[in-house]
Amino acid sequence: MRVFGIDIIKGSVRSKSRRPMYALIRMEDGDILGEGEVTGFRLFRILSEEKPDILAVDSLQEIAIDQHDLYTFLQALPPSVRLVQVTGGERKESLGKVASRFNISFNRFDPFDEARTIARVAGLGAGAEVVAFENTSEIIVSRHRSPGKGGWSQNRYVRKIHGSVQQKAREIEMALVAAGLRYRKKETRAFGGNSRVAFEVAAARDQVPVSTYRGADVQVRISGKRLDRITFRPLSGKPRHLIVGIDPGTTTAIATLDLDGNLLALSSSRQMAMSDVIEAIYRVGKPLVIASDVHEMPFSVEKVRRAFNGIAYSPRQDMSVETKHELTAPFRYQNDHERDALAAAVEAFRSYRNKFQNLIRRVPPGNDLDEVKAGIVRGQSLEQVLSEMKGRPIRPVVEAPKMEIDPRTDERIRILDGTVKRLKGVVKDLQQDLQKKDHEIIRLQGRIKKIRSQQDQVFRRDAEIIKRDAIITGLKKRIRREERNSEKLRKRVKKIRDHDKAGPGEQEVMLKLLPSLTREGIRALSDELGIKEGDLIYVPRIDSWGKNAARELAGSGIGGLLARLPRSSRFDPQLEAIFRDVSIPLLSAEMTGVQVKGGIITVPRDRLDAAIRAWDDQQRAYEREKKKTLLEDIYREYRTERGKEMKKVG
Repeated sequence: MRVFGIDIIKGSVRSKSRRPMYALIRMEDGDILGEGEVTGFRLFRILSEEKPDILAVDSLQEIAIDQHDLYTFLQALPPSVRLVQVTGGERKESLGKVASRFNISFNRFDPFDEARTIARVAGLGAGAEVVAFENTSEIIVSRHRSPGKGGWSQNRYVRKIHGSVQQKAREIEMALVAAGLRYRKKETRAFGGNSRVAFEVAAARDQVPVSTYRGADVQVRISGKRLDRITFRPLSGKPRHLIVGIDPGTTTAIATLDLDGNLLALSSSRQMAMSDVIEAIYRVGKPLVIASDVHEMPFSVEKVRRAFNGIAYSPRQDMSVETKHELTAPFRYQNDHERDALAAAVEAFRSYRNKFQNLIRRVPPGNDLDEVKAGIVRGQSLEQVLSEMKGRPIRPVVEAPKMEIDPRTDERIRILDGTVKRLKGVVKDLQQDLQKKDHEIIRLQGRIKKIRSQQDQVFRRDAEIIKRDAIITGLKKRIRREERNSEKLRKRVKKIRDHDKAGPGEQEVMLKLLPSLTREGIRALSDELGIKEGDLIYVPRIDSWGKNAARELAGSGIGGLLARLPRSSRFDPQLEAIFRDVSIPLLSAEMTGVQVKGGIITVPRDRLDAAIRAWDDQQRAYEREKKKTLLEDIYREYRTERGKEMKKVG
């Protein structure tokens, strides 16, 4: 099998100026035939010339912008080339996770190493084939050029083109008949022959004995019939091995984990028979271990285990609720039944976890770790599993001969003495090896010390550079902060200018919007438009207001405050007194006829002037009343003090 693996080096399919450059790895039966950098155009030329079995990628976004672009890409591929996404179909995984399944490591910062890994795992059966077309092809035979407007030989010229289209269509029809393919034909008659002939063939594009053609008068285009949506077909049909936890009862719960401990499915139902349980598990994968949360496995769980011929697992003693909570803490579940099933599956995985981790160091790269783990769980040795996977015959296990013990002469002592001597020799050899390794460790530690000393020198030499980099970083942050402040001020100036430009006509007066009569509202208006002396301010609601905020606004020297009356249909006397004391008009928005259009607030000039005149009349009466009250208070105080003096005189 020939596999091409690609990974993007630079550029992007979304960019018009920087088209993508790919790292291309050619691989056949696990051996690398060549590698290099190619453009998209060069890639298609190589695919057309060499026609590999698989073109593998780790993400479809590296070759197509959207689904329409992907259809175009697949249409341009040679019919025999399959596009495979090694990270999966609808449910994607990372390339690192896929590679770890085959015990393969790579440098994710090296595009060539990634492309090499992509080609390798695709050759091992990872990923899913991208399917965009049905098993139906469409062949269009049409004119390659227009007849034009006409001339002395127009009829002869048109008859020649249409006759060529008809002749080419007949040749294609004969080829389809010879290949035994079913088809439907639709002809468009024209002067001298056909202007267009369409064939709908019941076969895939690679099975149609016709190729795309462009001649002087005729062109032939063959394409597959698109599916409504792009689908994914697993490259390997092998189901994945599972660790399944089951909690039977009135409500049956099922939890399935893969051999890496990842949760694949978790469900529970009151209406689930054993056949439904088996079907639900089968949809996810192939159970390897069936687990229960109690020491004695329930009969219903045992039936499921026998149905799949799985390995039974049960804890040494019934799990406590605290243990179940601890085991299932990283996961999410809906009820206690799902928790129990999940706890059983997790506990079973933990019992095999150390074995699985040791296998990673022992299994050569390029082998499916899931298959190896499954064989180990079933009781096979690592050598047996690898031999079966590679198709090599397994060496038979030679059993030790059974010793016949003579009761009169016991040979066991002699055998054990020989075993002891042999083991002493093995120990001596191991001690010598250990001594050699100790010497090697001392030598390597000295080398490491020397390398670290050289690195320290480099670090001291580069300390000044690091210090300058830190200073530059700090200055850049300061510049960005100042730029944000400048941008904020520019926006404020623009908003003020826009407000000034949107000035009303001679019959209207502009108002500034105050969100609320609070310090926060005053601060927001000041930051947005500013509050200047003589400004007219509009407040939509005055149900809640602050005394300090009202005094602050009244002390700023504004021209007046227009507000919607509260439910009582009159202003709060305390609020009115604050504005009366500083002689700033407090007017009703209903009386003045305030109009709000978008962000512009205006009031008719004549109604505003009338309201201010009415307020001025009330203000003069208020001041007269205030002076009168002040004189009465002074007179009352004088009489009190005079009465006290007369009492003293007698």
